[in-house]
Amino acid sequence: MHYVLFYEYVPDYLERREPLRAAHMALAKPMIERGELFLGGAFANPADGAMIVFSGDSPAVAENFANADPYVAAGLVTRWWVREWTTVVGKDAAQPVKLPPVG
Repeated sequence: MHYVLFYEYVPDYLERREPLRAAHMALAKPMIERGELFLGGAFANPADGAMIVFSGDSPAVAENFANADPYVAAGLVTRWWVREWTTVVGKDAAQPVKLPPVG
């Protein structure tokens, strides 16, 4: 199953993140290597939040990331939440559907 972690950031997030960025990425690295974290990044124009996509048996995979994230601990994240995402198309879809033939 896939889970999406959403973050809302403080207005000066871009200015405040640099001292914490290496630790934030270090938290992500083993999860990427285990195949638990697929994609992540801040929204652009404005950079007022972020979205990170996880794979796991429960939302705990995403919740544990947020609870350990230096951005959250330092107050750069004003609010976070996790949503279960039913993925049905794409090579990594959790519940793939059969697509009709092309042509």
